Amino acid sequence: MKSVRVDRTKAVPQDSSPKGHFDGEVRMQRMASVPDDGEIEFLAVYFSAGARTRPHTHEHDQYLQIVEGQGIVATESEKRRVAAGEIVIVPAGVWHWHGATPRSAMMHLSIRRPGPGQWDVDLKDWATAYEQIKE
Repeated sequence: MKSVRVDRTKAVPQDSSPKGHFDGEVRMQRMASVPDDGEIEFLAVYFSAGARTRPHTHEHDQYLQIVEGQGIVATESEKRRVAAGEIVIVPAGVWHWHGATPRSAMMHLSIRRPGPGQWDVDLKDWATAYEQIKE
């Protein structure tokens, strides 16, 4: 048996450069990953207000459990505000992004089977999506 604790102080800053996977200040703590068990990737992801992922897809479904704050999860056809206690399932292969609202930090747990993500996707309306979500 292995026990781990979600701990913001153990979260590592992520690359938010134009070539990185994030926009804004994001920290990540790996709870379980491929080298650990090969069956699941389990991450605690901390987004500062306004920070988010860049658009991407995954080979397998991704489960996002919102633990703290308020955020946004968006696909091509839907943009949804989310808050602590909600779980969102993003199906495999679906273009999406997720992160904090412009005024509220957010932390979510990301759970999925390991597999390559596709980060070289069309940005679509990603740059203007916050304007479409009312605070």
